[in-house]
This record gives sequence, structure tokens and C-alpha cells, in this order.
Amino acid sequence: MRLRSLLAMPDLRLELVTGHGELDRTIRWVVTTDLKEPGRYLSGGELVLSGLVWRARPSDTEIFVRALAKARVSALAAGDAQFHTIPADLIDACRRRGLPLFRVPEDVAFASVTEQVMRRLSTARAADLTAVLGRHRRLVEGVTEGSGLGPLLDLIGRDLGMRCWVLAPPGRLVAGSHDLPDAFSRADLVRAFLTAPRLPVPLPGRDLSILPVAGDTTSRVADWLLVCEGDWTEWSAERQALISELTAIVAIERARSDDRVSAGRRLAQELVRLVVADAATTEILPRLELAGLDPAAVIAVAASAERAPRPDELCRLLREILPIGSAVGLVDDEAVALVPDAGPDLAGEIRRALLALAPGLTDGGLAVGVAKATTAEGLRGAVKEARHARSLAVGGTGPVRVVGPGELATHALLLASVPDDARTMFRDRVLGPLCAYDEAHRTDLIRTLEVFLQVSGSWTRCADQMHLHVNSVRYRIQRIEELTGRDLACLEDRVDLFLALRLR
Repeated sequence: MRLRSLLAMPDLRLELVTGHGELDRTIRWVVTTDLKEPGRYLSGGELVLSGLVWRARPSDTEIFVRALAKARVSALAAGDAQFHTIPADLIDACRRRGLPLFRVPEDVAFASVTEQVMRRLSTARAADLTAVLGRHRRLVEGVTEGSGLGPLLDLIGRDLGMRCWVLAPPGRLVAGSHDLPDAFSRADLVRAFLTAPRLPVPLPGRDLSILPVAGDTTSRVADWLLVCEGDWTEWSAERQALISELTAIVAIERARSDDRVSAGRRLAQELVRLVVADAATTEILPRLELAGLDPAAVIAVAASAERAPRPDELCRLLREILPIGSAVGLVDDEAVALVPDAGPDLAGEIRRALLALAPGLTDGGLAVGVAKATTAEGLRGAVKEARHARSLAVGGTGPVRVVGPGELATHALLLASVPDDARTMFRDRVLGPLCAYDEAHRTDLIRTLEVFLQVSGSWTRCADQMHLHVNSVRYRIQRIEELTGRDLACLEDRVDLFLALRLR
């Protein structure tokens, strides 16, 4: 209940002395005290009743009122039996601290004030609980009727004044009660979701809370997230119960969304299985047409995760980030997708989308290979290339490794076919002296060599990138040549050093 309700209770005859602009404050509880410093027994939102027994001298007033203001009580109701009036120093202290002050007439017992206020609070809480249960019922009915998440989030926004949104990685808006404000970056919300040690989590300074939809049953990078206005740690028990119900409903809606497209996914799984198994073109073509894919414009994508997400979750993640119309299937523990040719840089687009999820890939990361087909007959070859590119990506570093068609036509393809012991022997023979020198003298010759080759042997550009003087670069290159026995002016020696660096 609000403070203004006290003035509408005729039996109490409370008089507002100061604080006329604060009557919309809410009362959470009623406390009677005559301690001079009662702050330790207050938690905020109380209506404090006091007979002013604590006031032995005017200086005591500041101590008492300061304690109430610090505890964030809603108001003070002072009895005038002790002094037959409210002391001026108490009125002045309450006015300065912004604390509403009521006068309780001498013939009104504090017990009567407590009884009537608590009865009103109990009635209000019962009404709130009934309303919450009604909202639960309406939420469940809304989903049962297949109306989707939009109307449900609108209902919460309208009835509770709390806007909510459902997002899917790497930031697709699934549903929302309102447009997501520009200040709320989807990428920032997803990053907070992926990196939070525990969920739910409030976002400081944003007045938002992020909640998981699937709990601990799925990898976060494959999960939906629920974003709600407000700090969930400050919600009432009723509101927390309602939002818990909402997250369960969102999880159900996600499962239903999967079910609605299950026929298309079965077709995609069958198509991928046939292509991987080298089925006849006559078997593949009809299924390509059913899937809406042009056999002359298909890009093959293969992906795997070292530990998480699980293969089925990885397929779900690919459906989120790949163009609409992609056919995604599972072959053993590898996800394979046939994608409509949507542009020349699909590998780059996949890399950028997955990098947004990198904070959640703490269990090993993802490896992706991409290859392009130009005919139905070439589709099988493209899938094999994509799977081989994925195997190359597995040997890379970082949480997201993507190998595209361009890299399949470079030295990376040749290096991947070299046995591990030969790779190690070549790398150590060429770069071993530099690594040993750097470790012993705390120098940076390996990094200097990398930058020097990246800028095609330009002294000035290498110096600029490393923030060195050109003479320092010349000295380092000379030292590299002495230690390795290679001449960096010789193309053959440059190639050896370049390949050795790629094997690190």
C-alpha cells in the first residue's frame, strides 16, 4: 500500500506533517520502536511508529532521523502523548532528510495503527498472488492456442510493466514485447549471457536481467536467452515465479518450433546422408529440388566441436547462422550443411557469426570447413572438400577455426598432408635456433621474422608495425640470417622460413 492510503483510513485520523510530495512511497511493513538508533533493525520500506521516548534532548533527533533515512524507511508516524505536540526539531530534521512525518493522535493506540495497516497489506498481497496465478493460467492458455511468444511478452509488458525479449545466438530477435532499444546492443547481451559465471545475471547500469531458457541441459551457444527489464535479485517471490514460468514456456515454444520444421529437417538429413554416401546423382537431384537448392549454386559446410556444443546442438547452431533454406544434417559427430550460394564470402560470414559466440566456446572451440560446388555431380566432391577443410581447421588455434575455399588452394592443403613427425622435424630444424635464442636472450626474432615476411620484406613497413627504428630491424634480420643460415633476399630461403612459421 502507499502512504496516501494512510490518510484515507478515518479510524486512524493520521495527520501528515511534512512530506506531501512523497505520498506515493509504498509501505512494506510496520515497526514500532523507541530506540535512539534503530537502524540495525530496519531493512527499508517500513512505516516506523515511535512515541519519541528516545528524545531526551533536541540533539537526539538528528541521530534518530538520520538512522531512519539511512535505512530507507517509507515514513515516520510519531505519537504526541510524550510532548503533546510534535517537536519542531523533529519536523525540521524530517523535512531536511526527505522523510515523510505523520502525527498519531494521543487517543489512537499504536496497536490499532499496526493492525489496520497490516490487514490492508495482507489483503493487497493476496490480491497480487491471485493476479499472478491468473497470469500464469493466461500464459499457458496463450501458448496452448499456438499464438506464439509475442502476445505472451505483450501480456507481461502490459500487466507487469516489464518488457521482455527472447534472443537466439548470435543475436537474432525471436520475440519481444517491444522493439529492443538501440542502447541495448544484441551483441552485448549475447556476450553477457555467454560469459556470466552464473545465470540469471543482472546487468549493472542497464536495469536488465538475463535468464537462460534451457538451464544446464544445453550449451549456452546453442541456447535461447530471455532478457527482462529490472534486477531479478530485487523481484518479489511472485514475480520470480512468474518469470520462471515464462522461461519454461519459452523452452516449450522452442521445442515446438523444432517440431514444426521436423519434416524439412528429415529431408535435409536424408539429403546429406545420400551425398556423403556417394549416392547416384539421380537419387540426389529430386531431393535437392524438394529442398529448394540449385545444384549449380550450392556451398558445402562441415563443422565439428571438440567437446561442446553437442553434435545435435551444433546442427541447431548452424541453422541459426546459415542462410535461410540451408539443409543441415548430422554424419557421425560432424554437422554437414548444403547452403544456397548467398555470396562470395560465406566462410567469412560464418567466421564473424561464430566469433560473436567465442566467449561461450570454453570447452575446445569449433572447426568449420567450406567448399563450393558448381554442378550436381560436383556436389559430392564439394562435401568431401568441406570435410577435409574442417579437418584442417581442427589443427588451428583459437576458439573458432574456419577454412574456406581460398585456403584449400594454398600451401595449407599441402602442409596438412605431411606426416606429423616430418612437420615437426622441418619446423625445428629451420626455426629451432631462433626459438632457442629468443628464450635465452628474451628477444623477439620470431615475431620480427613473421612481420618481415608479412610485409614482403619491406624494412620501413616492418619497422612501423613493430614500432622500431629501421636500423633495429636490419640488425634483427641480420641476426636471423646468421642463426638460420638462410638468406632473406633469396626466394627459396624465404619460402622455407614462411612454411616453417606456418607449422608452429
